[in-house]
Amino acid sequence: MLLLDGDLVLSSSGGTGAGAGAASRTSDSGRGLVAALLESPGIRHAVDRLKVAPERRISAGQEGAPRHVYVFQREYATVDPARVELVGTDEATTCIGVVIRNNKTGMTSVSHMDFPEIVEGGIKQMLELLGDDNAPFDVHLIGGFADASTKVVRSSGKKHIKQEGYSYPLCCKIVEVLHKSQLQFNLRSFCVLENNTKSDSFGNALPIIGGFVVETSSGVVIPATFDMDSRCPDEVVRRIRVSVSSYDPTWQGRLLETYDTQDDVFQIAPACWMPDWADIASSLNQLSDSEVLLRCSTSPAAEPPHFVENERRIWKYLIDNPDWEETFPKHKPRVFHRASDGSWSRYS
Repeated sequence: MLLLDGDLVLSSSGGTGAGAGAASRTSDSGRGLVAALLESPGIRHAVDRLKVAPERRISAGQEGAPRHVYVFQREYATVDPARVELVGTDEATTCIGVVIRNNKTGMTSVSHMDFPEIVEGGIKQMLELLGDDNAPFDVHLIGGFADASTKVVRSSGKKHIKQEGYSYPLCCKIVEVLHKSQLQFNLRSFCVLENNTKSDSFGNALPIIGGFVVETSSGVVIPATFDMDSRCPDEVVRRIRVSVSSYDPTWQGRLLETYDTQDDVFQIAPACWMPDWADIASSLNQLSDSEVLLRCSTSPAAEPPHFVENERRIWKYLIDNPDWEETFPKHKPRVFHRASDGSWSRYS
């Protein structure tokens, strides 16, 4: 069940404008809960505090840098505070970051949810290593914005039709699943949808916070961005796996597992792609930057500056490595161990 300041969250009979175009994809229960939370003064106060907090920049390889675990889209990681000091994610536009923390042990799970279909199974995965006691878990929902409020992307005098919103049905599903659970979840942050939306000079809706880290020792959540070298290990292959997993039935309804909590090791399970993906990647790489945004993003106007560069690095890897078995020899996972300085080295 979902709690706010120790009290059960009661569904509101009112709706929210953000979900008007997505109502058919969401339940009445989810819409009512989201409406009630968006109307809560306590939630708004917590969101205001989070939005004015200084953004932390996470870099790897610096002497004395805290040990961290980075979570990509559709991934999750559960970390032990005895081994990891920070866990987080960024690059969230229409996606929502979910934090579930056991206050007694400090065990913390973070996921980067992208579609409603993975929510129920994903939350179950996140809870597996957190312990099952009677004390409420702390929960933070951060990311996503009112992306259904504008159906036109404006830039340099041009207009492009934009798809319906993604954030609202995803958010509704998350709160619905948490609320119907027999476990208790104390909601600490709800920085989503209208609570996480601003406009640029062209009138496009944008997320205010797209990334965060959790300090595992205290449970404090801080807005954050990650340098490219800190989105590790195996950044490009993990990005490719997000796309490949959509076609792999073994990952249907599940988040991608990459991090071994007990051993503080990353294990990137094999992901296969067809040889013609190299041709597709080559074709996509011919697109202009603006065409890449419109073709490859759920929120073209809201993407960070490096979005197109990331897409082109993915395509280059697929062009250079058309045979997935060269990336995963003998169909074995790619295993990375943490060195004493906090960097990652490949074991196999």
